[in-house]
Amino acid sequence: MNTLDRFLKYVSMDTQSDETTELTPSTPGQMKLAHVLADELKEMGMQEISISNYGYVMATLPATNEELAKTKPVVGFIAHMDTSPDFSGRNVKPRIVEKYNGGDIILNKDLNIILKPEESPELNSFIGQDIIVTDGTTLLGADDKAGIAEIMGAMQYLIDHPDVQHGKIRICFTPDEEIGQGADNFDVPAFGADYAYTMDGGDLGELEFETFNAAAAKIIFHGRNVHPGSAKRKMKNSMRLASTFISMIPRYDTPEHTEGYEGFYHLTGFNGTVEKTTLSYIIRDFDRPRFESRKREIQHFVDKINSEYGEGTAEIELHDQYYNMREKIEPVMYIVEQAKKAMENCGITPKIQPVRGGTDGSRLSFMGLPTPNIFAGGINFHGKFEFLPVQNMMKAQEVIVEICKIC
Repeated sequence: MNTLDRFLKYVSMDTQSDETTELTPSTPGQMKLAHVLADELKEMGMQEISISNYGYVMATLPATNEELAKTKPVVGFIAHMDTSPDFSGRNVKPRIVEKYNGGDIILNKDLNIILKPEESPELNSFIGQDIIVTDGTTLLGADDKAGIAEIMGAMQYLIDHPDVQHGKIRICFTPDEEIGQGADNFDVPAFGADYAYTMDGGDLGELEFETFNAAAAKIIFHGRNVHPGSAKRKMKNSMRLASTFISMIPRYDTPEHTEGYEGFYHLTGFNGTVEKTTLSYIIRDFDRPRFESRKREIQHFVDKINSEYGEGTAEIELHDQYYNMREKIEPVMYIVEQAKKAMENCGITPKIQPVRGGTDGSRLSFMGLPTPNIFAGGINFHGKFEFLPVQNMMKAQEVIVEICKIC
C-alpha cells in the first residue's frame, strides 16, 4: 500500500475527538484506527508494536546494524489519530483534483460549496499538482492523518531499502490531540526516544519549535430570574452580565486582530439563561510574563463584575494547558538544525516560524522529550475547505527518511 492509499484509507474512518466523554480515547473510532495501524505495522515488519489501554500506538524500526544502535540517538516520530471536533469528520469523501489548472474547485455543486483562490490564495502555489479535497460536507482529516500516512510511508521505505543506514527509530500515534489531551497518557520512558518530531504542521517547509503558552478559562455568571412584568430592581440577567464582561476584553486582543507573536483572548463558548451563563475562553501568548499578565487581567475583570453586582455573581475556573516549548528546545537546538538540513537536502526551503497554537510536542517537551514540529502538508485545517497537495505529503515523507539518515 502506498502513502496516498494509506491516507485515503485513514480519512475514511471517523476519529473526531470529543471533550465531553471524559474517556481516553474520547471516541471509539480512534481505538479502531489504532488497531488498523498496529496491524499494518506488523505486516510491514516493524517491531515492539504496542497499543496502550489509552489508545497510544508505539512501534520500533531497529537500527540498521549493532554499531549504529550503539552510536546513534533514538529518534521518534509522532502524529495524532483524532480529527477536530470543530467540523464533521464522518463519511469523509476525498477527491483528487489531478494536475490542478488554477481557478475555482467545485467541492459540492448541489450545495454551491466552492474552494476559491481568492479566499484560499495558497491554491495558486499548487497549479499543476494533484490536490486532495473534500466534498464540502466534512473536513478532510489531513490534520493529522497526513502525518500518520507520512510516517508509515517512511518506515515502509526504510524497510524496503535496507541499504539506507539509520539508528533506532520509534514511532507513536496518539489520541485526542485536538482536545488538548494528546500527551495526557503518553509514556515517555516507554517510548524511549532521545528526541522526537511531530508531523503535525501545515504547508510545505514549516518547521516550528515555538508555541503559545496556553490557558483555558470558564467564567460562570449567576443571575436571578423574576417575571419580566415585575422585575424592576429584582431581576439579575446573567446573560447581560456576561455581555458586560465580554465588552471588558480589549477589542483588538482577539484572534481576528492578531498575528505573528501577538497573543489574544478567544471566546470559544457562550451558553446562557437568565439564571446562569457560562463563557469559555482560551488565553494565548508566546511571552511567559505577558501570559501571566493576561491571566491576572481576566481575573481582574471577574473581580470588577463582583464589585459592581455583588460578591459571588461571577466565578472563574482557570487552568494552564501547555507552555511555549522553545524553553525546552533551545538547549538542544541541533535537533531543529537537523530537520532544517533534512529539508534542504530534499530541495525544500525551511520556514521556521512560531506555531499559533499547540502540538503534542508542547507538552512532551516539558515531559522530557524535546519535540519540534514539522509540516504534514495540509492547508485550511478544521473545515470543509481543507485540502492536501499530494506532493506536499510525499515531500514530508522524504524529510522523515532524510532525518533518519543524518541523525
